[in-house]
Amino acid sequence: MTDLSATWIHLVPSPVWEQQRNNGTYLPEAYEADGFIHCTIGDGRMLAVANMFYTGDRRPFLALSLDPARITSEVRFEDPDSVFPHIYGPLQVAAVTGHRLVARDDEGRFIRFSSVRPAGPEGPVSDVRRSLSDERSGR
Repeated sequence: MTDLSATWIHLVPSPVWEQQRNNGTYLPEAYEADGFIHCTIGDGRMLAVANMFYTGDRRPFLALSLDPARITSEVRFEDPDSVFPHIYGPLQVAAVTGHRLVARDDEGRFIRFSSVRPAGPEGPVSDVRRSLSDERSGR
């Protein structure tokens, strides 16, 4: 049974999200090869996944917060613990309820999330710049 109370997370390079966020739907760069959109339930799990697969990609990354009740494409849990939802089809931008910049250390490891920013008209690029500025100034 799908847990509709949990927030699902999808990790995306900020420039990729910025290119698609006004399109109504989103597909990640790996969609054609994978055939689905990878998601994770749980911040700790998301950081572990990010460090397993994306440390070599130096672009800024966002963790999109998703409302599973708003996802209209088919969803499957193909792991025994049901913590890695796979979305088989486009993600509706309306299902994105917020996003957080994922902070990294000097070696590219993902170490923490910035505070949640609601999805809105300003967009994540401005939020990435603001989050980086806040982080540098200690806010």
